[in-house]
Amino acid sequence: MGGKNRRRNPLNSREITMQVGVIGCGTAGPAAAILLARRGHRVQLFDQAAELKPLGAGLLLQPTGMAVLEQLGVLDELMRLGSRVERLLGTDPHGRPVLDVRYADLRTDLFGLGLHRGALFSALHGEAVRAGVEIRSGVAAASFEERADSVSFRDRGGREHGPFDLLLIADGARSSLRDQFGGVRRCDRYPWGALWFVAEDSEGQFAGVLRQVYRGTSGMIGFLPSGRATPDGPNTVSVFWSVPMADVERIREEGLEAWKARVRALTPLAEPVLSQIRSFDQLIVAGYHDVVVRRVGSGRVALLGDCAHAMSPQLGQGANLALLDAAALDRALAESSDVASVTWAYDAARRTSTRYYQFASRWLTPVFQSGMNWITPLRDCLLPIGLRLPIGRSMALTSLVGVRRGLLRSEPVPVLGRPE
Repeated sequence: MGGKNRRRNPLNSREITMQVGVIGCGTAGPAAAILLARRGHRVQLFDQAAELKPLGAGLLLQPTGMAVLEQLGVLDELMRLGSRVERLLGTDPHGRPVLDVRYADLRTDLFGLGLHRGALFSALHGEAVRAGVEIRSGVAAASFEERADSVSFRDRGGREHGPFDLLLIADGARSSLRDQFGGVRRCDRYPWGALWFVAEDSEGQFAGVLRQVYRGTSGMIGFLPSGRATPDGPNTVSVFWSVPMADVERIREEGLEAWKARVRALTPLAEPVLSQIRSFDQLIVAGYHDVVVRRVGSGRVALLGDCAHAMSPQLGQGANLALLDAAALDRALAESSDVASVTWAYDAARRTSTRYYQFASRWLTPVFQSGMNWITPLRDCLLPIGLRLPIGRSMALTSLVGVRRGLLRSEPVPVLGRPE
């Protein structure tokens, strides 16, 4: 990959083709690869999976993430497959609202987009191929080596890949390379996770609203409209059941019917979903991480997505932040051809927003997923009051759509269909 295609003097021209390696084919990796390939850079995308396919259930995209998908040219396709989410409604088992926010209260044209992960994966993967990204599966990165004029990585078989001018690490919350990058301040597993299941929703019972039902802080079920994985597939809803990770095996041992009885006792909304679950093997066990790093870019290396800032999904920002990472890196490359300046600018652009969402997620999670049931009366009383106040509702909605830059600052919400 060296020779005549290599950059000679990074300060002479912004049009010089760079060699870029991207590790991880989730959301941030393909999004960044597409944007950089369109700028004329030679991009190779690696993933450790022998067969590339989506993992997990549904996800919720916010307007800021949708703006990046529009930039990538895949939003129209995903709008046809996804489900519009107009409202987030969380209640206690008796139906009393605890959390109730509507996108239209911030701006009438706003909404979230519930997506099946298969739809997002297929759209990004297909666009990466069309953009000329070279995609290689079955390559498990083990270490990287940064030199003065290049960076490369070795896989677990000892084979070297590169050299590259820039290496993007987007290999998820359990990154194999993040520790070597350095500056890791926190990398903890949350004690609570969720059991996920993607159910058919042919009647549209769950359309338009992300619903959650809480019993204290130790019982929660949610229903996320997730659209279709393929154009001819059925409409789906992604269902998530909050669970301590230490209890997963015990729940399996107690049996499927005992678990279903617990779900039914929380809400009758789950009945159409439970009838589709015939084995625990159909459930996806999802654990969550809390990852904080001092920087996300330095020298010839940058971290993107969950590798850089994994967090609890309470704020629904995982895929959203990954897309914003890709867009920020692309903007940094548009403004400079010096690689060290690019990674420095990328780090500066993402620092404030990411730290706000990490802080908010860390403090909000125990309010909905923990053994702290004593906090329930305070939550159920104070949260509805706070959301009725203009400042509280504004804070909640700007946090939801992805434009908060701190407790006292937010940015304008992008308008889809218009150039930046």
